[in-house]
Amino acid sequence: MIRPAEGAAFAFEITARCPRTRARTALFHTPHGVVETPRFMPVGTAATVKGVTASQLAETGAQMVLANTYHLHLQPGEQVVQEAGGLHRFMGWSGPLLTDSGGFQVFSLGAINRIDEQGVVFRSPRDGARISLTPERSMEIQMALGADVAMAFDQCPPYPASENDVAEACGRTQRWLERCCAVHSRRDQALFGIVQGGVYSHWRERSLGGVAALDLPGVAIGGVSVGEPVEEMHRVVRQLGPLLPEQKPHYLMGVGSLREMAIAVAQGIDLFDCVLPTRLGRHGTALVGGERFNLRNARFRHDHTPLDPSCPCLACRGHSRAYLHHLVRSQELLGRTLLSLHNLTQLIRFTGAMALAIAEGIFSEDFAPWEPGSPAAHTW
Repeated sequence: MIRPAEGAAFAFEITARCPRTRARTALFHTPHGVVETPRFMPVGTAATVKGVTASQLAETGAQMVLANTYHLHLQPGEQVVQEAGGLHRFMGWSGPLLTDSGGFQVFSLGAINRIDEQGVVFRSPRDGARISLTPERSMEIQMALGADVAMAFDQCPPYPASENDVAEACGRTQRWLERCCAVHSRRDQALFGIVQGGVYSHWRERSLGGVAALDLPGVAIGGVSVGEPVEEMHRVVRQLGPLLPEQKPHYLMGVGSLREMAIAVAQGIDLFDCVLPTRLGRHGTALVGGERFNLRNARFRHDHTPLDPSCPCLACRGHSRAYLHHLVRSQELLGRTLLSLHNLTQLIRFTGAMALAIAEGIFSEDFAPWEPGSPAAHTW
């Protein structure tokens, strides 16, 4: 167990290990509660998981939620959140929170920004105002928001990118990380570093070495699920898994499909996030046992069974596929909420099932067969 420094509020306790893979369960202690890993974390971009209340979110089994530094800076502004007593009070979520750094928007909004050594200058998509985001500014915003975990400001190179471009992004990410460390001062907020490097193995290892040398409370793998073939993501995770600092939480950013989470947990990954479950829910699609059900499809019109009889979510407890089909076809807001709740519950249950399998010593039999070319050998 890694103990926090005196006066700090974090600890990471590994509670069980798989004897045949790197999978482990752990307790990540934060000022707002404990996160049991492995765990999927819902994305609440603008201080809300779209269409879901905080109490409904808690019923999905969510323990830690993400919010977006970039978007909260634009609206309502970190000063408003700080006046409210911090992000937890502002959004009515009492559990652990993580804020990203705005670095991903450097990647996703590349058409409206300019990157240099100082940081990023972009035009606000709201009013066209010129905004400068630097490592120092990202830390100031995240400290004002007050989440339990803040992410370092990084540069995520797009896919495909030349090795020269990836090398430049890796060097800049490390220099920005050091600047983040120099100004981050909240002892009740953990700062995680982010490993970049694209699909280039030696740059991945070099980036990880730079992050690990700073001995931060946690390490994230970024720059995956950005358009690269899924096999490349698997390769990166398998390469870095054995090299990650053992006694720290490991976070794979932007990944939330069942197969990819199972492969990553087998390599020692603890935390995941992805916008997919709520995005699919808003578009009428349910995740059921690894499959995607398009509830617009006419085959559900007379289907009066629940989506998943084993699922404890609000959609499955009280409603049928036929009713959900009706809501989706009628464009009723309730349909979007119910499907989002269901999809979140599915992914959180899945990570919980992996945790139980690790604790019972059967992870390698039930989940590790989820390898390229091998079908899943279990039902969860």
